[in-house]
Order: sequence, then C-alpha cells, then structure tokens
Amino acid sequence: MKTSSYLLSTRTLLNSKLSPPTSHSSQVTRTRIRDSVVGASAAKLVLFQAPAGFGKSTLMAQCLERFESEGVATAWLTLDDADNDIQRFLSCVEAAISSMMELPRESERGLHSSKSPGDTALELVTSLAAEHAAFALFLDDFERIHEPTVLGLVREIIDHLPHNCRLVIGSRSMPELGLGRLRARGRLLEIDSELMRFSKEETHQFLNGCRQLSLSLDDLGHIHDKTEGWVAALWLASLALEHHPAPAEFIASFSGENRAVAHYLAEDVLSQQPPRVRNFLLRTSILRYMSVPLCNALLPDTDSESLINLLNEANIFLVPIEGQERLYRYHSLFADFLRAQLEQHLPQEVPYLHRAASHWFEDQHRPVPAIDHALEGKDYRRALELLSVHGEELLAQGRMRLLARWFETIPAERLEGYPLLQAIHVWALCFTASPRKAMDLLQRTGLENSRDPQIRPHVLALRPSILAIMDDFEEAYRIGREALKQLPNGDPFADTALVNTVANAYSVMGEYQEARQLLDGARDVQGVYESAFNAMYSESVEGIIDLQEGRQRQAAARFRLAVGMTRARGAFSFSGTTGNAWAGVLHASAVYESNDLPQAARLLNVYVPLVRDIGLPDHMILGDVMLSRIAFHEGDLDKAFQILASLELTGHRRQQPRVVATARLERAHLMLLQGDEEASLAELDRADDPQVWDRVKGLRLLANDLETAQIGRLRWESLVGDAGSAVEKLREAIAEAVHDSRHRRACKLRLFLAVALQRKGQLRGALEEMEKVLKEACREGYFRLILDEGPRVGALVVHLQSDTLERKQDRREPLFAEYLQQLLQGFGPTVFNAYPPVEDAQALLLPEPLTRKEIRVLKLLAEGHSNSAMAEKLFVSDSTIRTHLRNINAKLNASNRTEAVAIARKAGVV
Repeated sequence: MKTSSYLLSTRTLLNSKLSPPTSHSSQVTRTRIRDSVVGASAAKLVLFQAPAGFGKSTLMAQCLERFESEGVATAWLTLDDADNDIQRFLSCVEAAISSMMELPRESERGLHSSKSPGDTALELVTSLAAEHAAFALFLDDFERIHEPTVLGLVREIIDHLPHNCRLVIGSRSMPELGLGRLRARGRLLEIDSELMRFSKEETHQFLNGCRQLSLSLDDLGHIHDKTEGWVAALWLASLALEHHPAPAEFIASFSGENRAVAHYLAEDVLSQQPPRVRNFLLRTSILRYMSVPLCNALLPDTDSESLINLLNEANIFLVPIEGQERLYRYHSLFADFLRAQLEQHLPQEVPYLHRAASHWFEDQHRPVPAIDHALEGKDYRRALELLSVHGEELLAQGRMRLLARWFETIPAERLEGYPLLQAIHVWALCFTASPRKAMDLLQRTGLENSRDPQIRPHVLALRPSILAIMDDFEEAYRIGREALKQLPNGDPFADTALVNTVANAYSVMGEYQEARQLLDGARDVQGVYESAFNAMYSESVEGIIDLQEGRQRQAAARFRLAVGMTRARGAFSFSGTTGNAWAGVLHASAVYESNDLPQAARLLNVYVPLVRDIGLPDHMILGDVMLSRIAFHEGDLDKAFQILASLELTGHRRQQPRVVATARLERAHLMLLQGDEEASLAELDRADDPQVWDRVKGLRLLANDLETAQIGRLRWESLVGDAGSAVEKLREAIAEAVHDSRHRRACKLRLFLAVALQRKGQLRGALEEMEKVLKEACREGYFRLILDEGPRVGALVVHLQSDTLERKQDRREPLFAEYLQQLLQGFGPTVFNAYPPVEDAQALLLPEPLTRKEIRVLKLLAEGHSNSAMAEKLFVSDSTIRTHLRNINAKLNASNRTEAVAIARKAGVV
C-alpha cells in the first residue's frame, strides 16, 4: 500500500509537469511563428527566449499542436528548481519521452529508482539518437536550470539529435548551451521577444476578437503602444478592462514598466474577486501544483472543488493538467504575484499553510516534498524530524545535491542537537561542494569526539574519504588503516565506504596485494549487504591495478562490469553520482583506448561533469585529457586547449596542484603534436613543479601513470630533442617501470625509445624495439597508447609493416598484421608523408612493372574503396576489378589487398 501510494503521487507530480498549456478561445494563433518553427527542419534547437509574460509557453504549445498535426511525435516537460537535481531531471525527461518513444517509465520509481544518473542519461541520449521517426521535445521554464551537470546533459542531447528532430526550449534568460556553435552551423532557430511581441493587428484581434472588448481604434492603438505588444500585459489589461466603466481612462493611466504593470494589473484583477476566491488564490499559491485533496488539506473548511471549477471556468490564470486526477497549476507570473501578496498581507498564514502541505505529502509517503514544504515554512523542527527518519536512506541513494540544498537553508545552530544529520551534512558537502568545506564542517561540529555508536562509523569513514578526494592519499592511507581495526561498526554505508576508501589508498601506495585482500574482504561483506555501489567500487579499484600492471583487457572487463553493477539495487546500494561517475570515467577510458572515439566522447560528456562536481582529481584529469585529445583528433584545436585551460583553472580553485601541473603537461603534449617545439618545451618548464612530481614518483596515481614531468621530458627529447641522451635515460626509466610492475608505462617508454633509436640512425634496433612493444600492445588491445603519440611514432609503424611484409611475417602472425593495419588506419593517411623514401624501392619491390590501370586500382584500394566503388569510378565491371587485383597480387608477391597496399606504399607507387 505504501509503495502504490508513493507511485501514484509520483505520477501525479509528473503528470503536472508533462502536460502543455491547454488552448482556449482567448488565444491568438501565431501562424507566422508557428509555421517558421515547424518548417525549420535544419534546426536542432528552437529557442523561445524572452522576459516573463511574452507568451512563450502558449507559442510552444501551438507549435506542439502543429507538429502533431504533421504526424511528428511530441513530448512536453515544464521545469522547476527541483530539476537541478540530476536524478530528478533525468526521471522527468525519461517520463516525458516514454509515451513519445514507448519507453518504460522508470521515473515512476521516483525516490526508490535503482538506476544511476549516468546510466539513465546514456540510455536517454542513445534512445533519442537512435530514433528514426521525427520528434520534438519541449522544455519549458528552462531559466530555472542552472546546474552544470543538467546543462551538460541537455547539450549532449542536442549534439546527438537525429535529422529532422528538434529540442524546443522556452526560457526567460539565455541558456548556457553552446549557442554560438549551433548558430554558426545553422542549427539554431531563435524566437526572441521582438518576434514574440504582438503586432498591431494581433493586438486588435486579441482584444476585440478573442476578448470581445469592443475598444475603439484609438484605444487599441494606445494600449498597443503602451504595452509594446507585451502579451502578458495585454492579457492582464483585458481582464481589468472587462468590467472597467471608463476604458479610455484606464488605458491613459496604464504604465509600460513590465514587472510594475504585471503587479498592478494582477492586484486589480485580484481585488475584483469575491473574498472566498481571493483567500483561496492566496493560500494555495504556495503549491507547485494543485489537486482537490491537497487544497482541502490546506483549507479544510473550503469547498476546493467548486472553487477550482470556478477559477477554471473564469480562466483566472489556472492551467488545467490532464492526468489520473484533476490537477492544476497557476501561471508562473500570477503565482509569483500571489505569493508576494500572501507574504505581505497574511504572513502569519505562511507557516501554517506549508505545515499542512508537509503533513499531506508525508501521509502520501512522499518525504522529499514534505521536507521541502517544512523548510519553505521555516518549520525547522519538523524538517529535522523528517530528515532524521529519511536522511540515511537519501544518503545511501546518493541524493547528495538534494541534501546539500536542504542543509544550506537550515541554521547551523538548529543542527547541533542532531549529530547524525550533521554527519550526513558532511557527506553531502564532500560530494557536492568542496572537500575542504566538508573537512572544516567535520571539525567544527566536534563529531570526531563523539562516542555515540551511531555516529562513530561515519566519523571513522568521513575523514579518509574527504582526504582522498582532497588528493591527500598518504594521510588517508595512514588514518584509514587505523580505522579499519575498529570494524565492524554496525553502519553498512559508513563501514563499506571506509573499506573502499582504504583499498583505493592501498592501491595508490603500490601495495597491490594488500589492496586485493581488502577488496576480497569487502566483497564478502557485500554478499551480506548486497551493496551494488561497493561492488562497483571494488571492481573499479582492482581494474585500476590491472591497468597499471599492463592487463588492459582485464581492466576493461572490470570497468564494464562495474558500470553495470550500479543498476542492480541492493539493500545498501549507493546509486548516486559518485558510484556512477567513478566507474563511468574508467569505463570511458577503456572505450577510448580501443579507439572508439565517438562512443568514448558520449560517455565522457555524461560522466565528466559529474566527477567535476565531486572533485575526484584523477577522474577529472583522465576525463578532460581524453576529451581534449578527442577534440584535437577532430581538428577542433580551440576546444582542445579550452578544455585544458578549464582543467587547470579547476585545479587552482580546488587547491589541487597535481591537476594544474598535469593540465600543463598535456598542453605541452598537444603543442608538440602541432609541431610547436619551443612552445611545448616552455610549457614543460611550467608544468615542472618539483613538489608535485616528487610526491607523484612515490605513488601509483592512475592519471599520472603515463603522464609525469619526467615522461613529458623524455617524450620531447625522443621526438625532437637530443635523441642520444634520451636513449640512455629511457633505458633506465624502462627498467624501473618493469621492476615496479608498471608494464603499461614501460610500453609507452619503449615507443619513445624506438623513435629515439631511429633518429640516431639505428633503424634496425628501432624496428626490433617497436615490434616488441606492438606485439604486447596487440595482445592487450592498446590503440590510443600508440596513436596519441602522433605521426612520428606512426612513421615507425609504417616501417615495421613493410619490414614484416618483406620477411613474410604477416603470414605467420596474421593477427599482428591485422593489428598493424588497424593502427595505420588510426593514424590516417598523413602518417605516410613522414615515411622516409627508400632508394630504388620500385626496382627492389616491383620486379614486374604495374600498368597505369593497376596503379589506379591500387590508389583507390589505398583510399579504402570497395570493389563495387572502384568499378563505378573506373567505369568497369566488378569482375574486371577482381582480375586487376589478382594481377597486382601476383606482381607484388602479395597474399591480400592489405599487403599489396603496404608494398606499394613502400615502393612509392601510392
């Protein structure tokens, strides 16, 4: 019964948000604007942007009706402040598109949803991107959204909208959605306040036609001039003019200041209502949506049903919402005014009304709005009582942002008698704001001196968790080990959080065996408590160990498993952004390594904003470096360097010098790839912070496994500097990496060694070194490890492929030959420009000359064309192409087309 009541009330809320404004006879059909929106097939985003009262929602609803008449699927969502919670936003968007795309309504799970934000976000983006039929998704009141994570998700949805599908947004302010890029590409249609203003003809149609006021042409002209076509002012004026004895006098005294006009007219309308209607309007204005039972709870002596019917029939700013029960909401402008009037004239009523709403929601088993109303009514005692009951569940579910928002509104002195809530407040700050603020709060509360058995587990887990996020793994390791001696403490969330944090600290300190033992113990505990979050954490940490030890395929499997684990809800699962982001970025790194850059970018665009919110340094570095490299690969240099600049700034703001230094190190890497050698060297000097790198040298930090100041210098010297000096340094660094079981690092350093040997003139030694590296890379599935080093490394791969073909090694090791070909495809055609010419190559490799037509076929083959495509270009049949290919293979002594192209390249034919 409790669950069904909860689901019913959740559906009620969603239905109130998923219904567009209903049309009525007093509306003017904006045909020109509506047709321009529906006809803008190239636009991915349609933006209605104007101040309050310009008719954005009405215009959007008219566009929706027109889309539907054209057979286009539509969905509507009205946003509010609570939608800045990523989980809430995802649930609402999912519910909005469920009917449009016939998806399961996961949002009905509400507070008890088992799906993590990143999982849901990826599914929504994927579902929308894969939709073949045209659709239009409407998001109204978008100005309420300011949370970067939510904005990032909306940008991702826009980027992946299929052709002929649109996102339609209504907003009072300009949303931060990368509009400049969309505008430049012709993907944005903007409907601003100038376009939304009523023309004189529309003003006449509205007042005399729709509202039947019978005003003179002079009066119509004056009111249009006064309002400048502002729709809300015209609407409010029409309400006042309905019963005004002297329209001309009213119009003459009419003010053109938007907000002042709205307040004046709303007050004039309100004053004309009967007392019982005024009282009802004022007292129900505190509600986001209204139903008869909810209004009766606020006003038990009032016939709410008859009053709602009266308001609906009189069209007094009441918007009916279709659903399982009769729901309504006030026009937002009118609601704002009513609440201001309530505070001004009946301030003593406000706490009582919020208290009544809070009790009603509690009875409906909806703790979140119950707590919201308690806080809005400044009933802190009730809010704290509700939080005491539901706070731990919300914490376990990862509702950190929601909790942090609530705690910000509660005076600190009110929390002094609630130590458990103080601990939850610290957790919320830790994962939503600054870990330094969380540490400061932990110290100020005095919780660490508590002997309360309910508080002690949180105290033991909080400090090492905060320290780890602050990048102080050494101290987290020290105090975490001591805290482990006191387990178990009886609080599953705190105990398992401590175990996971210390296991991660063990791995960072290089004590892999101890970390694995601790993780195995954690898995035993997880079997009892069924904690999906902690199972995810364990697999992720062990995957990191596998990765650094060179087991890329095994690490990728663990990361993939970890991401899926947060979908299964256990008794103490933690499905919030931390678990999802932690595993999500690691999974994205495995996808990136496999060279699936489009999928990696999609994953990163969902997960990286989450880790930025949390402040995980290694995950921030990994995510932003991958995004920067993807942008660089796509040729968007400005974006690549902007991402690194933002990462560097984040490091400064969060007082994380390792983040700052690594951002500079990656910038030097990109400059080197650009060929700007001096600038790259100067940036290496800026990145060389001895305090950072002396510390990193003794730790196993994932983000700096392959990127340190030493490795950056070795890369520069190997590729463009003193190759002879680099060879000796690289041999020492490789030996050290192998001794420490850091085999992935050893692979990277061997790449540099091969290039340095080639530059010294030792080509045979360079090829032998490269062959050893790439055979290991082939076994483990490394691609970006090699590709990210650019054409200088790629040129050696070309040499190695030719050498392999000469020795007929490709026939004995076909998998390795295929891997080399995949690498060359990854480097792209420009890598062959770096290949040094071979004297008399054609004479050596082409004992029988090729015909002009065969050379043309080889060139098309090298460009990746199929037999059919080549036949079409050469105006011959497919069988003729097959004959040419057989002759080419015979002349080149090649066994397949890949080998033929490689030999031809070496000979300089293509």
